[in-house]
Amino acid sequence: MSRIRSRNTGPELALRKALHVHGVRGYRLHYRGVPGRPDLAFVGKRVAVFVHGCFWHGCPWCSPKRPRSNSAFWNAKLDRNKARDAEQVQAVKNVGWRVVTIWACQLEKASARQVARIQRACTGR
Repeated sequence: MSRIRSRNTGPELALRKALHVHGVRGYRLHYRGVPGRPDLAFVGKRVAVFVHGCFWHGCPWCSPKRPRSNSAFWNAKLDRNKARDAEQVQAVKNVGWRVVTIWACQLEKASARQVARIQRACTGR
């Protein structure tokens, strides 16, 4: 698990590439000024974007299977990840920011749709 990166992951890089292709600029990476250090932060617009891998964060869309060996450890770890995500989203909302959560499976299927979600959040719609 020491080789699992927390920054510049595959889904995060794919989202940044899609944003660049669609001409969306002006975001900060891993901005410390917001609770939870979102993967992308549009500071002027007060929009935080979290990019979640399906396995590690428990995607509600594709429901990845959990490991069967050492299941007590994995269940506790993955449940804690989901609880921490919910706490971080609430903390970001409490300071007045909008939150957009992008799942890796959604990004693979329709990256343009995910870029549009971010653009709508930045315009306040």
